[in-house]
Amino acid sequence: MISIIVAIAENYAIGRHGELLCHLSADLAYFKKVTSGKTVVMGERTYLSLPHRPLPNRRNIVLTDVPDKTFSGAQVAYSINQVLEMTKDEDECFIIGGGMVYRQFMPLADKLYITHIHHSWEDADTFFPVIRPEHWHLESISENKADDKNPFDFDFAIYTAKR
Repeated sequence: MISIIVAIAENYAIGRHGELLCHLSADLAYFKKVTSGKTVVMGERTYLSLPHRPLPNRRNIVLTDVPDKTFSGAQVAYSINQVLEMTKDEDECFIIGGGMVYRQFMPLADKLYITHIHHSWEDADTFFPVIRPEHWHLESISENKADDKNPFDFDFAIYTAKR
């Protein structure tokens, strides 16, 4: 199963200048809990933006189109088909960014783990594809209020593909 995990703003923004839009402690803890022990797939810029590389307790795969490129502690894939082949025997693997990688895997995804941040960033430069109700079923949602470690209200939502 291919799953996507991402935090998105009300305007579908996900990033700005190669970084996350904001720091939500609860979202980072959720990401760690959901992806721990699983494979995570990301683009080169996402891998290089990680404060600690590779992500611990996960199989890290970096998708790049640069031949013979290597990344310390991570496996490399040079195409979507190669990622699919590398993860074919796994229960669930997670696509964790960035924008172009999300767009490429969205039609193939079985599940979306979305943190909906109740705020918009007008200066964002990276966006997630629109989640269309004709393609996705909202399976569950958990509302969360802002607090001293989470500056905005947010919801954890899980969507499954309608196929």
